[in-house]
Amino acid sequence: MVKIAVMGYGTVGSGVVEILSKHADNIASRAKERIGIKYILDRRDFPDSPYSGKFTKSFDTILNDPEVRIVVEVMGGLYPAFEYVKSCLENGKSVVTSNKELVAMKGAQLLKIAQKNNLNFLFEASVGGGIPIIRPISQCLAANEVIGIAGILNGTTNFILTKMIREGMSFQESLAMAQKLGYAERDPSSDVGGLDACRKICILASLAYGKHVYPDQVHTEGISKITLADVEYAASWGGVVKLIGMVRKTDSGKIQIMVCPMFLSRESQLANVDDEFNGIMVRGDSTGDVVFYGKGAGKLPTASAVVADVIDCVKHFKARKYLYWDDGSPDYVEDYREYETAMFVRGKAADEFSAFQTVDKLFGRVERLSRKVPEPGEVAFVTKKMKEKEIAQQLQQASQEGIQILNTIRIGDL
Repeated sequence: MVKIAVMGYGTVGSGVVEILSKHADNIASRAKERIGIKYILDRRDFPDSPYSGKFTKSFDTILNDPEVRIVVEVMGGLYPAFEYVKSCLENGKSVVTSNKELVAMKGAQLLKIAQKNNLNFLFEASVGGGIPIIRPISQCLAANEVIGIAGILNGTTNFILTKMIREGMSFQESLAMAQKLGYAERDPSSDVGGLDACRKICILASLAYGKHVYPDQVHTEGISKITLADVEYAASWGGVVKLIGMVRKTDSGKIQIMVCPMFLSRESQLANVDDEFNGIMVRGDSTGDVVFYGKGAGKLPTASAVVADVIDCVKHFKARKYLYWDDGSPDYVEDYREYETAMFVRGKAADEFSAFQTVDKLFGRVERLSRKVPEPGEVAFVTKKMKEKEIAQQLQQASQEGIQILNTIRIGDL
């Protein structure tokens, strides 16, 4: 029997224990070994749990037990998770984690330690919850050159935007409903601010292109500025608003990477990914577009991906899984202001006619948009493709000529 420890008994950790216990025979047949939980690390007490005899508050108990060969880290956060995982890998224990912050910030370092000690550090559940994406990119699509990855990577923001699009609810109303249903945390800032999606696209970019990308290198915008006016203008343009994490490699060898709201055409494969679901599109030079779809979070979907990695670890004790990327560098990510994009702009002016004259003078011909009941003096348009820094310069000039810029949203070519 292979003995494992589970660090963290929250939503995902309890799901991992539940799946390993409930499906023990089926898992054993697939892993070719029985898997037994020896310890569950948590600072809380669970006296009524059927697993009460397995709980410990001491990490050292796990670290110093030679019988424990695999450690599951589902605590979340960077500290103490990083020190615990690092110590496990340095002391002969493979690690499976769902911790996106840990992988996004420390992935290269931990993979290097795992490689040095011929161990596995696996993290399928860190991106997309129960959606298989890490394994397909590293194995199934390995013969492809990845041209780009783009996805709806956060179920909370997608649920909020879906409610705004379908039911005309405001951002605040939609957020309140997401919190009531358990899709959003009491403090939703990492979701609605784009940080959660940022960590996930960092992991995918690091894996696809072999060099670590850190969250602070990624220009990140959330959805808190999106209004029903923007949603209506997206519909009149022929699409929807989605929060997108995207990365692509440039001819110079650098990468373009960003998290931001985008207008997506209704013809896009990501446009119909709604509610709490995630959709991740990988564009390969041989396969074309491959889309992975499913629930991106939740107790059992995420726990299922964690347990799949545990099984993989058991099957690869003597043959390490090849999952690796190099350290990053400060100049690896291209300045987002150099990207070319078309941009939706919503503004306000005292005189609409003269405002559009100014806009046409600054941007050349633009695509004017309308909605059923606009605010007095409201102007909305889509620019042609330009570098972001050029768009910013022209919008600054427009502001000086009396047009108040209320919001800008990129046009996604996905």
